[in-house]
Amino acid sequence: MAFIKGDHGVSNCIITMSVAGMLTIPVSLSAGAEESLDELDFALEEVVVTAQRREESISDVPLSVTAIDSEAMAVAQLDNISNIAVVSPSVQFNSTNIASSSGNIIMRGLGTVGNSRTFEGGVGVFIDGVYRTRAGAALESFLDMEGMQILRGPQGTLFGKNTSAGAVLISSAEPSLEGESGRYKFQMGNYGNRTIKGSYNQPLNEKSAIRIAAIYDEDDGYFEDVNLGLDTNGKDTKAVKAQLLVTPTDNVSFRFIADYLESSGLCCYGTSDYLDGAVTTLTDSLALAGGNRLPSADNEDFETAMNSRNRQDVTDKGLVWKIDYELKGGSLNSITAYREYEVKQTEVDADFHPVDLLQLDESFKSEFFSQEFTFHGEFEPWQADYIVGLFLSYEDIDMDRNLYWGQDAQAYYDASLGAALSLPPGTVSAPAGLWSHEIMEATAESRAIFVHSDFTLTEQWNMVVGLRYSEEEKEGEFGRDFFDLQLSAFVDPICASLGLASPCVAPANPFTFIGIQPGPAYKDDMVDRAFSGTWALQYRPNEHAMWYFSYNHGFKAGGVTVDANAAGQVANNPDFGGTPLDPAYDPEKVDAYELGLKATYWQGRARSNVALFYNDIEDLQVAQFVGLRFTILNADSAKNYGVEIENLVQMTETLSANLDVIWMPYAKYGEDDTISDALSDQRMRWAPHVAANTAISMDVPLSDDLSLTGQLQYIYKSSRFASTSIEGIKLGHLDIFNLNLGLRSASMGWVIELWAQNLADKTYSTTVFNSPGQAGDLNTYLGAPRTYGLTIRGEF
Repeated sequence: MAFIKGDHGVSNCIITMSVAGMLTIPVSLSAGAEESLDELDFALEEVVVTAQRREESISDVPLSVTAIDSEAMAVAQLDNISNIAVVSPSVQFNSTNIASSSGNIIMRGLGTVGNSRTFEGGVGVFIDGVYRTRAGAALESFLDMEGMQILRGPQGTLFGKNTSAGAVLISSAEPSLEGESGRYKFQMGNYGNRTIKGSYNQPLNEKSAIRIAAIYDEDDGYFEDVNLGLDTNGKDTKAVKAQLLVTPTDNVSFRFIADYLESSGLCCYGTSDYLDGAVTTLTDSLALAGGNRLPSADNEDFETAMNSRNRQDVTDKGLVWKIDYELKGGSLNSITAYREYEVKQTEVDADFHPVDLLQLDESFKSEFFSQEFTFHGEFEPWQADYIVGLFLSYEDIDMDRNLYWGQDAQAYYDASLGAALSLPPGTVSAPAGLWSHEIMEATAESRAIFVHSDFTLTEQWNMVVGLRYSEEEKEGEFGRDFFDLQLSAFVDPICASLGLASPCVAPANPFTFIGIQPGPAYKDDMVDRAFSGTWALQYRPNEHAMWYFSYNHGFKAGGVTVDANAAGQVANNPDFGGTPLDPAYDPEKVDAYELGLKATYWQGRARSNVALFYNDIEDLQVAQFVGLRFTILNADSAKNYGVEIENLVQMTETLSANLDVIWMPYAKYGEDDTISDALSDQRMRWAPHVAANTAISMDVPLSDDLSLTGQLQYIYKSSRFASTSIEGIKLGHLDIFNLNLGLRSASMGWVIELWAQNLADKTYSTTVFNSPGQAGDLNTYLGAPRTYGLTIRGEF
């Protein structure tokens, strides 16, 4: 079990260090305002980003951006989106049992939290300019990526798809006409980690080039299933990516990208016990009587106990066609994309316990098409750069789920209902086998036009204005082609308790008997239309600093919840005389304010970015899991504010350091009777008061060719709430150390590295949830234990 630990001392120390560094900025700028930033050979390199759809220095962008290139990604072991917290303390990724429904990115405490099949992320993921409808798709291994940019705050006037909390931009290495080149990586680590990755670029002629990349990655997982004798929560991944670049003329280019990935493994139901409930003694005794073992009570042992294999198979594939056409008055750009993302889970132990109560098979398939057109131009009379865009997308989702009673279900319900309601054994009937087959469908259609303009007012002042109009159409459908009511004959007192004359015939399915299932079948739709936009003002007091103030109005469409109880329970089912509830939820709206400073000082050896932010959210969408029901609620209001500081210093020619901190003193849902007590007037989930990343990096020459490289990173998070459904579950503060030590050859282009993540082997929880059908029992997903290995990588 995780416990809350005192963390005010560490938090205060980190905040003090960050503020002290921040206060030196004006002094440094004043003292060095007339100095050239090129006086030292080891000044910081300029960071170029495309956050505003054009290449520019990160110091000139009036919004909070963090950028990391492929080399930094490799050093940080950033192989997929799950480890994104190593890039910035403001960002984290959570995923539980099935990534298509539970994979969520949270930024500055905002984002989509909870589990839902049809939820769109509050933080959008864009890979090569294409929106990924499920952040969980980025949980698979990155292949031949060139870099990542993290944009905070609502986005919508620069990208095809709008987001309410931020965006993560990931870009592939492009084919090059410059000559033959490539990359390679071989890695071995504990827990069965093996990776072989490579890419190759080859010009075909003066006007075209191809780039091919492939990866094979295997990981056994770090949980041990003591019942099946298997490692679990691991996977094997194979992927390939092919790109073709064609430049028939100097002003036209075509780029084609095709990628295919498949992964399989025993995933992702390995969890640990967090808190025993009232029925834990019963479930443990039934498990032992059935010949199963119980896992260790010590979470540090990473033991779980399942009675089925929990197999998962993922396929992710797509095509992208990009056209760039330089015209006399600007450039016309097109991105056309088609993607399929499919997740299948079979033999799933859905009760998360060694007792065999509930099993399931589940599938999810998304087919997504998008088209984006943008025109980039200049309007010289107003000294303005502008972008005009059109975006269209359509997604079709098909889902399927089979539910099975386990071998111990009958004994469990006999004992638990007997204890709770004094009912005799056999009152309910739960014979092992299939009892429900659910069929779910959903569609989402988006249309938008947007414009974004940057006006040069004077040499020191700029103004940015953007506007977007969006139309979103959503449809969701739930039904069953089989449900076993287990109709049985009863007499009083059971008939009397059901409001029926004795004798009576009534459902004996346990879920029907207690009023949970079958909920109503339904088909519902909704349409949202909204304007969103941005306004920012920039001021440059000198060439080394830029102040900005921005306002963003963000929008995330509503939708239709697709789940067995989205329209209610048995009492709401028309087949039982009820009236269905509305499964739709409302759109989410955000008003975001930000005051920022970006400064380079100390003769170009230090850079600091500071942002004060305030977010006012209306109808915040939150997914909750209550007992056996997934729901999506709109919290009437929510607010958060804080300060974010990023510092990078080149201390010597061979040593650099960074300290990045977010302090969020207020992050709270409003008081609201329509949401659960776990959320009403409570702090936002996964929103620590303080989070920080700090690192020291070195690159020490040993000879004209060889150098010693290394990085020691420390990640800190203060205590935080970790469940949208359970009141008062607060995880203690988190300290993580990561280490990388390498030897680099400049002439040969290779690097040999020893690395370790979670060096101190900290055992910590990431999410806490109710164990299905087991009142009061809580389980937890754990973060990865210490992982380590050897990597050989390079370029040619």
